[in-house]
Amino acid sequence: MPTLEAREAQEALTAPAALSAPVFRPGDEGYDEERLGYNLALDHRPALIVRARDTADVQEAVRYAAAAGLGVAVQATGHGVSRSAEGQLMISTRQMTGVRIDPARRTATVAAGTVWQDVLAATAPHGLAPLNGSNPGVGAIGYTVGGGMGLLGRRYGYAADHVRGLDVVTADGRLRTVTPDREPDLFWALRGGKGNFGVVVSMEIDLFPVAELYGGGLYFGPDMAATALRAYAEWTATVPEEMSSSIQLIRYPDLPVLPEAMRGKYVAHIRIAWSGEDHTRGERLVRPLRALGPVLQDTVATMPYLEVGSIHHEPPFPVAAYDRNTALRELSPAAVEALLELAGPRADAPYFVEIRHHGGAYARPPRTDSAVAGRDAGFMLFSTSIMEPGRLPAIRTAHDLLHRTMEPWGTGGAFVNFFGIDDTGADRVRSAYTESGHARLTALKAAYDPANLFRVNYNIEPAAS
Repeated sequence: MPTLEAREAQEALTAPAALSAPVFRPGDEGYDEERLGYNLALDHRPALIVRARDTADVQEAVRYAAAAGLGVAVQATGHGVSRSAEGQLMISTRQMTGVRIDPARRTATVAAGTVWQDVLAATAPHGLAPLNGSNPGVGAIGYTVGGGMGLLGRRYGYAADHVRGLDVVTADGRLRTVTPDREPDLFWALRGGKGNFGVVVSMEIDLFPVAELYGGGLYFGPDMAATALRAYAEWTATVPEEMSSSIQLIRYPDLPVLPEAMRGKYVAHIRIAWSGEDHTRGERLVRPLRALGPVLQDTVATMPYLEVGSIHHEPPFPVAAYDRNTALRELSPAAVEALLELAGPRADAPYFVEIRHHGGAYARPPRTDSAVAGRDAGFMLFSTSIMEPGRLPAIRTAHDLLHRTMEPWGTGGAFVNFFGIDDTGADRVRSAYTESGHARLTALKAAYDPANLFRVNYNIEPAAS
């Protein structure tokens, strides 16, 4: 026999008169379009999806979910899927787009559903750049409140370090403008706490005078892959902060959409992003890598910052991806050999891996403190697999072995923006923060969301009273 609370919740679901925004239930036309994002790893079916058009719609949806006893999930692009929203309420913010540039103050005000490509298009005419991610199709706000590690990060730091203010709808349905001076505790928590403290409907961020990059990729074939990884590890110890880079080890499928030189081949892809003003210096820094030997393709050249997404050229179409990550203290020779053993050209791994170079401004404390951790990491190891039916157990086992093997060179931490569907446990979420930072987050969660309304995410639970 359903409880009175359950019956009331069900009745509320069948007649959500309090919601003026478009609402979608399972079976409705447009429901699948709203629920599915870029990462298709979770095939969940929320009880209701609210297509928010403005801040008032978000406030109504939050109040409705609280009254109906539903958890709230928020989705713009769906790149960072986490916990299943099955039977809960999802707020889709993809209709809430817009960018406003203040070139004199070097700031951008960005709406909830805006992707980085739209921010880049607005900033480029002013010769300015945001601290965007490697994929321009990612939602700007979700990326930023998770920390934000991009191609200018070694020079300027995490994207969250350069947020000036946020407008957020909290669990009580209130719209709060949060800055270092107004509700500073919430300002600290929102920058790094991901979606645990409310629905961010707008943010103001710093912009930087970067109009061009010297960047692109060096693609080494299977015979050169081990040499490239060893050389890359040594090279990163020599470069200044203006040089951001990563290396990807991947076996490309044999598909006609790929360049012929790489179809079906194992490739070590070194990504370069030099943001210094002197591009000839960037070219000199890249020379040792070019001198390693023949490459399948070399795309490193001066480019408008607007084209920064071409450096990683991540798939523009939806995929079902299984992701894991580990923060590495160092990439020593022993760590390189361990990685080659499991992910090198002879390993036949069911995943591809990426190593991103950290340090530089990532390691420095920001102007205004935030919940973002990982400042002790020299590198990040990220692994991902395209999920195929029936293969998840084997994929999970392979990723477990990889990250367990690399633990001797790890910091014990991880990065929340690169979590995957298996990273929802309390201990795993805790690994994305310092011990004191996580304790402070749980206390603030108890203050701002004591019922844990915002729990359909990499959840930070409220501290016990």
